[in-house]
Amino acid sequence: MRSVTSISCLLFVSLFSFPFPANAQERPMHRHYDDFPVYAGDDLGVHYSARQTVCKLWAPSATAVKLNLYRSGAGGEKLSEHQLSRPDSPGSDTGVWETTLAGDQLGKFYTLQTQVAGQWGHEVPDPYAIATGVNGNRGMIVDLDAAAPEDWNNDRRPPLLQPTDAVIYELHVRDLSTHASAGIKHVGKFLGLTETGTRSPAGLATGLDHLKELGVTHIHLLPSFDYSDRSVDETRLHEPQFNWGYDPQNYNVPEGSYSTDPHDGRVRIREFRTMVKTLHDHGLRVVMDVVYNHTGFTEQSGFNQLVPGYYYRQRPDGSFSDASACGNETASDRAMVRKFIVDSVIHWANNYHVDGFRFDLMGIHDIETMNAVSAAVHAIDPSIILYGEGWTAGDSPLPEERRSLKKNTHRLNQVAAFSDDLRDGLKGSVFNHQDRGFVSGKSGLEESIKFGIVAATQHPQLDYQAVNYSDAPWAAQPSQCVNYVSCHDNHTLWDKLQISNPEADQADRIRMATLAQTIVLTSQGIPFLHAGTEMLRSKQGEENSYNLPDEINQIDWTRKSEHGAVFAFYRDLIRMRKNHAAFRMPTTRQIQNNLRFLSDLPERVVGYELSGAAMGDSWRRILVLFNSNPEPKQVAIPSGRWQVVLEENRINEQGIRPLSRPDAVTIKPISALILVDQTD
Repeated sequence: MRSVTSISCLLFVSLFSFPFPANAQERPMHRHYDDFPVYAGDDLGVHYSARQTVCKLWAPSATAVKLNLYRSGAGGEKLSEHQLSRPDSPGSDTGVWETTLAGDQLGKFYTLQTQVAGQWGHEVPDPYAIATGVNGNRGMIVDLDAAAPEDWNNDRRPPLLQPTDAVIYELHVRDLSTHASAGIKHVGKFLGLTETGTRSPAGLATGLDHLKELGVTHIHLLPSFDYSDRSVDETRLHEPQFNWGYDPQNYNVPEGSYSTDPHDGRVRIREFRTMVKTLHDHGLRVVMDVVYNHTGFTEQSGFNQLVPGYYYRQRPDGSFSDASACGNETASDRAMVRKFIVDSVIHWANNYHVDGFRFDLMGIHDIETMNAVSAAVHAIDPSIILYGEGWTAGDSPLPEERRSLKKNTHRLNQVAAFSDDLRDGLKGSVFNHQDRGFVSGKSGLEESIKFGIVAATQHPQLDYQAVNYSDAPWAAQPSQCVNYVSCHDNHTLWDKLQISNPEADQADRIRMATLAQTIVLTSQGIPFLHAGTEMLRSKQGEENSYNLPDEINQIDWTRKSEHGAVFAFYRDLIRMRKNHAAFRMPTTRQIQNNLRFLSDLPERVVGYELSGAAMGDSWRRILVLFNSNPEPKQVAIPSGRWQVVLEENRINEQGIRPLSRPDAVTIKPISALILVDQTD
């Protein structure tokens, strides 16, 4: 994610620069964040029962805390005000304040306020709020168990043996359904992903049926937690509004604008769960795009209003550091920030059955936190996948050796990073719009393509000094590398190829696009597709479309019929990958032993042989060749009784044609060629 709305901020209050007044119980004053007490309990937040509702808030710097109760989620008079207390025993300060509301409080709304250094903060929901009213400004007291679809307790994750079996499809909730050609009733809603039988004007499958037809395994949803009403005002959903959602407000609450009623917090919970269960029932897993690296507000955020300064990193002068380029960065290396992130991910995995998490600007988080997240979610289900952006958008006070950067991925446990090496190697730099890549005419990128093919792991045949960005392998195992050529950020692949190759005709640009995705889907590691790329999606040349209208961001389903051959090819590519284990080896050692690059190839040609037999694959020997030249290239190949199974944009796993020569082949311009040895 790149900068969404940049907020220049100064520190609301620096706990390093002034003494706190002692509270009535004469607790010691905290001069440094590291001295703040750590609470290990799993009961922070508001917990409902018909008999009572208990609220616990960690706020060690506060001298007083109060809870305000309301009838509605916005407006209206305050029903009551309740003081929280710190019931710690002597010598066991946890920093936790609590209160108990007697009786049945179901459906009421609340805010919290803390007094620090003699000043009261604004009213905000608690960080652990699991439900809110409209626009997320008040928490809502709910029975989480009751806000569930029918048969929710019997929901099960579809099987996934290993991360490299995944094929991820990145989607914004609104983009699926807002174009008139989608034929979806719940436009822009979670429930839009639950509809079956939807068709385009040409009678082709759209929505959920399309996702199943394509064959992907995971639907990666752009931020679907509650984000700022500065981006999308939930009281004005009748007006055109759009945002990617990278400005978090309430991390543990589904976004209200994607529900049919944002005023009732129970509705968004039930509908998010309905979406997850429906996708599971149809064999699809769900990945959440999570943005724990910064908040939408800085001084006015819930974090900062309740515990000023603690949740954010600061520069030496006390101002907010800003590695996110969005005004702040969270301090994941502080104990209670780390705890919040881990607890939040556990909440989504347990209470919403989410199957994976993509970490925005993961390089802002410290390695210890990411490994704690991994340990927590894999204790719930070892098949949950974790991946993120192994970079920051600006500098951070956190030393590089502690950051979850791409180059440190090998130090992460079962966490993957995106390969911008392959992304830009394939299509050219995302920061230089005219720059070209391997598929679009640039020479000298062969080692970058090979680096992607082996999923950024150690391979004896690679010249790492010739890789575009990385000079060494950064993935310990192929499951730690997410290979892609495009995502929501920057131009779509189709738009990038049009901008960087204005002289090329449409047929050649289609060859470039399909060659790029063929490389992604046949490489080791985890393949990742931007929604709509299978129909050559365009954003009308726009790049940072985070707040542009639906007309720019939506998937135009008429393109599926216009580019039906491209869709069919991607569908068959995914099926081929699933059918043949040689394309998704789970260990680096297997790649080293069973993938051999061909030597002495022409410029802008990459080729390699896979030993499928060693992987138990029915294809015992596989030869994969890529030619990005605008003319055909003849290459020498290992001797065998070769059968063509993929040529240009056609796949037939039973065979298209045999080779006329056993030791040489001609690869057509800007295309891939895959051969299988039929020798007994």
